[in-house]
Amino acid sequence: MAELSIFVDESGSDDLREPYYLLTLVFHNQDASVRESIGLYEQSLIARDMPNIPFHATPLMTGHCEYEGLALETRSRLLSAFRVFVRHLPIRYKLFEFRMKEFESKEDMSRAIRKRFLEFFFDNLSSFQAFDEIKIYYDGGQGSITDALHKAVDLVFFKSAVVYRSATASEYRLSQVADYICTLELAARKYRDHRLTPTYEKFFGGWQKFKKGPYKELLKLRME
Repeated sequence: MAELSIFVDESGSDDLREPYYLLTLVFHNQDASVRESIGLYEQSLIARDMPNIPFHATPLMTGHCEYEGLALETRSRLLSAFRVFVRHLPIRYKLFEFRMKEFESKEDMSRAIRKRFLEFFFDNLSSFQAFDEIKIYYDGGQGSITDALHKAVDLVFFKSAVVYRSATASEYRLSQVADYICTLELAARKYRDHRLTPTYEKFFGGWQKFKKGPYKELLKLRME
């Protein structure tokens, strides 16, 4: 049976307070196993004497939560190790970008998200129909996403073909990958709009270094 996994993550909040709202869908055809890649990544952490912490970009860069007490050098090495891990994964991703100034309410934004989801799913319908089952993983953190995603999927696919799974970063490596992608895409917009913070500069350096390094690698995986 052909199965497709979709891991969902966002950068920003649906309360309209931030300038950007990014949504990432990470696609994994389960015929292409990620077990070996995960194993190599975890072995690299052991070999380099680094903690095997579920990847979460914001706390990693700020040194909060599970990364509290880790030196900046260690956190930078963890980010580099995860970058190498993502580089070799058999995945693709779709980015949806929204500008908060375009919406007057959360409901407006939810409708816009649903519209963009529908357009994307219908444009790629034949590819999705090649799968017998589609599993969608999301932690349900933003109600507007959950509502928009369910309404779009219910309009496009047979309900019997879709399974929804609650997913946290600690449970699934590909949920962590979605978080990583959102972080790099957000960083690209901060560079573009000259809103970069010292924290981002510590980890990514100047625009040219970022653009020709991790961001260039990431764009190879993006669906247009």
